[in-house]
Amino acid sequence: MPYLDVTPMMSALRTTPQQFEFVDGWLRHIRSRHSFRFSPSDHVEIRAACDCALLAVRPEQERQLAACFREWQSEYWVPLQIDYEFASHFVRRVGLLQYLIDLTGRLHRWLLKQERSRKSYDEVSTISPAS
Repeated sequence: MPYLDVTPMMSALRTTPQQFEFVDGWLRHIRSRHSFRFSPSDHVEIRAACDCALLAVRPEQERQLAACFREWQSEYWVPLQIDYEFASHFVRRVGLLQYLIDLTGRLHRWLLKQERSRKSYDEVSTISPAS
């Protein structure tokens, strides 16, 4: 039975943790929109709009991926959430500065999502109409 190789994802969790977020119990890769949920027994459930979700993760990689996720969560996500909560206890910055900070955050998210959208548009635009 063929399995999905999750080595690139484990590498991304370690090297570019900002490309992921944790929402409603699912680890979400922002750019690809792939979502992953981990059971207490380290089983990985994958949601994706493409065929990536059709293959199961190799059992030994499931444990490794779950360990990478727990490491990402404890070393990146939880501290980030604590920082956000801590910052929320203080008065927001004055007008223009806060606006620029918020705009930068939105721009960062938008740019991460654009690569996926551009790829989809390029695939659609290369299909020629029937003659």
